[in-house]
Amino acid sequence: MQIEIEIVRVLKTIYDPEIPVNIYDLGLIYEILDKGEGKVYLEMTLTAPGCPMAEQIMAEVDAKIKTIDGVDDLELNLTFEPPWTRERMSEEAQLELGFL
Repeated sequence: MQIEIEIVRVLKTIYDPEIPVNIYDLGLIYEILDKGEGKVYLEMTLTAPGCPMAEQIMAEVDAKIKTIDGVDDLELNLTFEPPWTRERMSEEAQLELGFL
């Protein structure tokens, strides 16, 4: 549980360069699973399949999560099922972007 809390904290420092909201509050993170023994599984999406910043965002997620104490290996899965919609965003993110 502590690793998952730390992962969320780190994910909230990563921003989509085109949107001024972190990827966690944007709703791009679908699953965080501490598999034990330093192994973590993370499933995420992007706002669009053709996102030009996909490689940059994925590389930043990988690099930052691997800096967390107790994380030795990250299995990062990019999916587009289900597709991202703005309803996945936190209320704070929706307010920031003027959707509420």
